[in-house]
This record gives sequence, C-alpha cells and structure tokens, in this order.
Amino acid sequence: MNSFLTTWRPRILSVLRIIVGFLLIWHGSQKLFGFPPSPGGGGNASGLMLVAGILELFGGSLFLLGLFTRPVAFILSGMLAAAYFTVHAPQNFFPIINKGELAVLYCFVFLYFAFAGGGAWSLDKIIRKRE
Repeated sequence: MNSFLTTWRPRILSVLRIIVGFLLIWHGSQKLFGFPPSPGGGGNASGLMLVAGILELFGGSLFLLGLFTRPVAFILSGMLAAAYFTVHAPQNFFPIINKGELAVLYCFVFLYFAFAGGGAWSLDKIIRKRE
C-alpha cells in the first residue's frame, strides 16, 4: 500500500494542480469578460479587480499547464492573501461570515504548490528532463 501511495503521489499532485488551475481560470474570466455570467455581474473590472482578473486568468492557465508552477503559485498565493485582507477581513474576523473561505483556501493551496512543484504531469517536468 505504501509503494502505491508513493508512486501515485506526484500524479495526484498534478491532478490537484490541474483542477485548481481550471477553477481559477473561471474567476478571471468572470472578472474580465463576464463569462460565465454571475448574479453580481462582471466584465467591467478596473483597478485591483482588473489585476486580479489578469492574474487569475493567465496565472491559472500557466498553473493548469504546470509551467513556471512554483513562481506562479507564489504570486497567486500572495494575491489571494491580499484579496482576503483587503476585501474580506475588514467585514468580519471569521472567514465563514466574511465569505473569504475560498480566498484563504486558494491562498494556502498555492503556497503549498510553491514548495511542492507541479507534480509528475507538468510542463516544468518535461522542460527539466530536456535540460
């Protein structure tokens, strides 16, 4: 059982990276293009929301592909920490109340990937093999 887990750990890390990147792309797409449509609207991003949308869309795409995974994850982790403390935390201390749970969760998932890398199925790994 232990060898099975050891063998699959880098692959499952890649699956998690792909899913997280895919989900983040849609946050950026909503901010920048209003797609998919949301009750709060979207597509009119300016200022910090525009920066966040660009980071989510392009950073999420790089993250999904596993390209520059560690630096992208570090930047996205910082962006989500800033989003939490500037948007959510002023409303209330508790993330369940201030609706900041997703920002906190994403922040720490990206922080983990900044240290763990992209896993077995990433462009980073393919590029490293060629060098």
